[in-house]
Amino acid sequence: MTTRTGSEADVEQLLDVFKALANPVRLQVLQWLREPERHFPVERAIADPAEVGVCVSHIQEKLGLAQSTVSAYLAVLQRAGLVRATRVGKWTHYRRDEARIAELVDLLGRTL
Repeated sequence: MTTRTGSEADVEQLLDVFKALANPVRLQVLQWLREPERHFPVERAIADPAEVGVCVSHIQEKLGLAQSTVSAYLAVLQRAGLVRATRVGKWTHYRRDEARIAELVDLLGRTL
């Protein structure tokens, strides 16, 4: 069994992030989530978009893509550690994981 060194695991994490951000739609969603009040209808939100996140249905509506496609894109961003999901009733809300993004930016600076 092969064990990865710390730097190999770091590179693996960064590759996951780069793969997630390589898709222009996923990158756009992550940018929108940086300022959710500016990009999504706050008056239709059932929870605070800054604290809880944006409902997947609002993201889907803005993108004009199938709900399953949007959910798959958000799952990739979540696995890469870029967003967090929160359930509110039957709806899933997504928001950026700012602490994790800052860690990844720091890791990138130390790795390259």
